[in-house]
Amino acid sequence: MTTQLSQHETAALRPEERPSAPRLSIVIVSYNTRELLRACLRSVRASVLDGAYEVFVVDNGSRDGSLAMVAAEFPEVVCLAETGDRGYAAANNLALRRCRGTYRLLLNPDTELPRDALATMLAFMDSHPRVGIAGPKLVKRNGGLDLACRRSFPTPTNALYHFLRLPRLFPTNPTFGAYNLTFRDPDRSYEVDSVCGAFMLLRASMLGEVGLLDETYWMYGEDLDLAFLAKRRGWQVYYNADVEVKHYKGESSKQRSLKCTYEFFRAMHVFYRKHYAPQRPAVVNALVTAGIALLGMASLVADRVRPAALRRVSS
Repeated sequence: MTTQLSQHETAALRPEERPSAPRLSIVIVSYNTRELLRACLRSVRASVLDGAYEVFVVDNGSRDGSLAMVAAEFPEVVCLAETGDRGYAAANNLALRRCRGTYRLLLNPDTELPRDALATMLAFMDSHPRVGIAGPKLVKRNGGLDLACRRSFPTPTNALYHFLRLPRLFPTNPTFGAYNLTFRDPDRSYEVDSVCGAFMLLRASMLGEVGLLDETYWMYGEDLDLAFLAKRRGWQVYYNADVEVKHYKGESSKQRSLKCTYEFFRAMHVFYRKHYAPQRPAVVNALVTAGIALLGMASLVADRVRPAALRRVSS
């Protein structure tokens, strides 16, 4: 791994002494997930990868000793503390502004990587120069596919089908299964609208054109938003089924499920207002806003009724 020097220290070196930019920069945002974070970082350290890489852990106010654990066990990792609860997008941006890699990986602490995952994903990006964003096949703790790992952009229609649970009843139907692409083979690779922010590999040159994550989103929607902007500029987004990554989903969000549920539906509203509302009639925008509010209120009530161990956020 690279040892990160300050900008002043780097500038003071002779040209032949200056460290070359790493091939990959990894950003992990953590909130009270110490044991999962430890396992994630161990899997990163065990990865087989040509070239230097750097790792940033941004702590969002954990009270479980996460930062102390990282400092003690992973001294090569750059630790950053995010002050205030500005959210996932802002925390990622804090590290992304310091990244130097040709590629930037947004990685959740509740993931574990096979040894060849990073090398395979980078090789895929190297061979597909117009791919600005890529993600792997994500598999949940129970062995099932994390449906969020390959998605279409949300629309009022496919979101309605999603919340009516129609994809569960008709998973092979292209109309009902449009949002999570349940009708497509999860063991094949193809272009999609978006992949999941739990493992989202970004090309630095794409970020240079599109910009960083929109901090209007607190925890959800920022990955969809970035993919939407990238595709608008002609970049491709790919789901790479040749790489399978474990995703122990929801361990952080269920600790503050009420806040996360609210932010999930607020993100839907932000995305709609930003990308769709300017082209829609006012009456349609009002109906969509009302629908999001009703779904959000129903989900908040359901969240409070469930036992704490079963609380979760929709995806």
